[in-house]
Amino acid sequence: MSTSYRRRVLAGAGALTLALSGMAGLAGTAQAATKTTPVFSNCDAPAPQPDGSGDQNYTITLPDTAKAGDVVPITIDPGPSPLIPQFAVTTVNTTKIALKVGAGNQTVTSPPESVTVTPGVPLDPKSFSGTIKVPDGTEGTTVEIRLDSAVTDADLGGSVFTTTCLPQPRPSAVLGSIAVEALPKDPVTTKLTPNSGGPGTEVVATGANFTPGPVTCAASLSGTDTGDTGTGTADAAGVATCTLTVTKKADGVRIGSAPGKPFSYLTPAVGVPHPVDVEVLAGPLALGPTGGLPALDFGSVTINGKKQSVVGQFNAATVQDFRGGTLGWDLTVTRTPFLNTTTGHAMATAQLGIQPVCTVTNPDSPSACSAGAPGAITDSPLKVASAAPGGDELTGGEFAVGGGAMIQLPAFMFADTYQSVVTFSVS
Repeated sequence: MSTSYRRRVLAGAGALTLALSGMAGLAGTAQAATKTTPVFSNCDAPAPQPDGSGDQNYTITLPDTAKAGDVVPITIDPGPSPLIPQFAVTTVNTTKIALKVGAGNQTVTSPPESVTVTPGVPLDPKSFSGTIKVPDGTEGTTVEIRLDSAVTDADLGGSVFTTTCLPQPRPSAVLGSIAVEALPKDPVTTKLTPNSGGPGTEVVATGANFTPGPVTCAASLSGTDTGDTGTGTADAAGVATCTLTVTKKADGVRIGSAPGKPFSYLTPAVGVPHPVDVEVLAGPLALGPTGGLPALDFGSVTINGKKQSVVGQFNAATVQDFRGGTLGWDLTVTRTPFLNTTTGHAMATAQLGIQPVCTVTNPDSPSACSAGAPGAITDSPLKVASAAPGGDELTGGEFAVGGGAMIQLPAFMFADTYQSVVTFSVS
């Protein structure tokens, strides 16, 4: 289902131009190995700041070695940005450096940094430290780290504008590497099938990271073994399967000495059984409020022969996922042209952009939500928020979706009142 936002721009008195540029910086302590690599990047900056491209030196500090699954420190120190600022402005910048760590992406985020821009002088951002995880399954290999993107959110008076720099080629050349020790991770019990039952219940326990060969499993109660044990095997990949029969009260089952999984023991009842049933019906996936949201009035702008940008804040729509399953959802936006239907005037080249924000509003929600990438709203759906499917896990919850808004106006247009209707849809 969908609901609509109404946005207005009034051509009248007052002028507002905004500019921002540069990359937020990063800071941290040196680790075992440091490498500096020039990275050629194409940077897309919000108007009226022009885009730019060029080399930027990335200095990365990483441990020489680690184990698969370890979370290790990383320090990122970029050199001067390839963007050349055209305006003097002070912003609070936060940079998200997306790194290709082996085959997957991980993001390291800088703390907020107050940045004062001098026209014509490239920013030389600070360094910062964070962490990355050495991917599972990389034992005995070398994990390479490359730059996939650098996204800077600049907060200017409560409105957020985004600059995106993409390396060419993407991902970049190797910025650093970690030699992964050829050591197995700690064994762990991963699943019990079934995870409840009374005396005589046969339980199949599975696990990961075990030494190939025979394994044993055991039931326990309050940390003490009950005496119910079983045997099984671990294959060449370390995946263990072990079967035991529960005969005594237990609250957990484990393989070997690995941490166990909870088991619910059902004590046989003596007397007359009286089943109690309840049917839980699925609720809707809904977007609200159903009556729409208040208009966002961008105020007035005076024509001055230059392209101008005006900022605002989208009101937050609500997403309610009460389906009681494992499905995810996507929220998209589209818009109509900026028109005055009475006079017939239009702003065909005006652009409307969004910096999406998605938050969980019900703390009991089993799902998290993710905001989409900043972008221009057009007649083609733009994904601004989503919640991922849960696989075997429950999904759902209550969420709020909104974000920063910016209109980029043409240099010349009819002096008039214009309106566009933005429609948010969830599926």
